[in-house]
Amino acid sequence: MTLLQDDLTDTVSVATRPLQLAVVLPTFNERNNLAPMIDRLDAALKGVAWEAIIVDDNSPDGTSDEARAIALRDQRVRVIERIGRRGLSSAAIEGMCATAAPVVAVMDADHQHDPALLPEMLAAVTSGEFDLAYASRFCEGASTAAWGRPDRVKASGFANNLARRVTGVTLTDPMSGYFMLRTSTLRADAHRLSGVGFKILLDILATVETPLRVKEFPLSFAARADGESKLDRTVVFEFLVGLYDKWLGRIIPTRFALFGTIGAFGVLVHMAVLSAFLAVFGGPPIRGQLVTAFEVGQTVAALTAMTFNFFLNNALTYADKRLTGFVPLLRGWAKFGLTCLVGLTANVGVAAILVRYGIHEYPAALVGIVIASVWNFALSSKFVWGKYGT
Repeated sequence: MTLLQDDLTDTVSVATRPLQLAVVLPTFNERNNLAPMIDRLDAALKGVAWEAIIVDDNSPDGTSDEARAIALRDQRVRVIERIGRRGLSSAAIEGMCATAAPVVAVMDADHQHDPALLPEMLAAVTSGEFDLAYASRFCEGASTAAWGRPDRVKASGFANNLARRVTGVTLTDPMSGYFMLRTSTLRADAHRLSGVGFKILLDILATVETPLRVKEFPLSFAARADGESKLDRTVVFEFLVGLYDKWLGRIIPTRFALFGTIGAFGVLVHMAVLSAFLAVFGGPPIRGQLVTAFEVGQTVAALTAMTFNFFLNNALTYADKRLTGFVPLLRGWAKFGLTCLVGLTANVGVAAILVRYGIHEYPAALVGIVIASVWNFALSSKFVWGKYGT
């Protein structure tokens, strides 16, 4: 038989075997990286019955269309295009739960993770000696030289140290995005994972109740093959939010904590605008004046603080449901304003009732503020960034 015939025979043989491994590739603007990555997976996983699940967050560069075109040529490739949902961790969870393969791996599609490690990782997980295998950028034998970004290496080291302190995870690289485990292990705790935008490996390790037996593989971390890195200030913020979620998220829900924190900053914005307005236009009210400077300033300050709260919540609290485009933003801002108006009414009404029953003004005001915050959060989640938010 010729070499080509041998390859075809091997391919047919693997195709008739039960599925052994699923490789989940979360993507956003990775169109040009997909076909070369599938070729690398094919070369690395000879003799393994595998599938690739591309989970794309509705990339504007047409990543989903390219993935579907590849899937038409290669039945081992499947595509999940997510509309109105964003985030690396949640995409990885969705992809891992979408396969029937007994073992699942997660890796980046930008070629910074070497697929050649997959067979060794698969052997470790299926041996029964380990529950999880992962590739570390910082263990002995690993390298980040090809990355060419010493600033990112330093930032990743700091993030790893912080993650270890907060979660108690002791791996050399808990922020790694390249790992493999049995799907049954993942599904057992999938409902308890936060899915908040930080590395899913750390989320898994900090969530499972029974400690996992982990096998570490040194990774030569490469430079991105095509496109631009998604790492920006928002990703750093999401990492910190993820740590909060694992630390205190069960006591105070993460979204509500963010919503309340932004609301507190909104109060500072309100007072700053009001003070500035009164400093310029203030003065004692004039007899017969219909509207005082304070009333105008209070209105301007309230609108400014509300707008500040809306855009910050849209960018951070609801980053995975972020409204984009002029019309959706304008509609969302108007709905947020109506929500805040209802919350203000609840605030004043509850506080007034408590005072009438003999409660001191300040505790009554605090109760009113808390109730208004919960009310605003619930309505905003539903009607601004929820099912009826678009």
